[in-house]
Amino acid sequence: MIFDIHIFVCCNERARNERQSCGNTHGLELIAEFKKQINDLKLGIKIRTNKSGCLGICDFGPTVAVYPEGTFYVGVTKADVAEIVQSHILNNIPVERLLLKENS
Repeated sequence: MIFDIHIFVCCNERARNERQSCGNTHGLELIAEFKKQINDLKLGIKIRTNKSGCLGICDFGPTVAVYPEGTFYVGVTKADVAEIVQSHILNNIPVERLLLKENS
């Protein structure tokens, strides 16, 4: 199946606590919330939300990447999911306050 939108949520877990780990910081909860929000809306587009390995920006996690745009959100909480779905997924307007910035 070809999807219109892919949402990747980092669920990487580190054995040691040297750096932050998205998986240890509610990555699976974020996936469940994205799926719930999207399913509740019964959208007419094909969206896949799935876990990913490390996205390489652990210090800013939890991290979510939305494709095909290649938008990276950092510091995402369960409370942010509805805003990302409403603003970005439905209206194609990225949530500025959560965007990965070059100087992050």
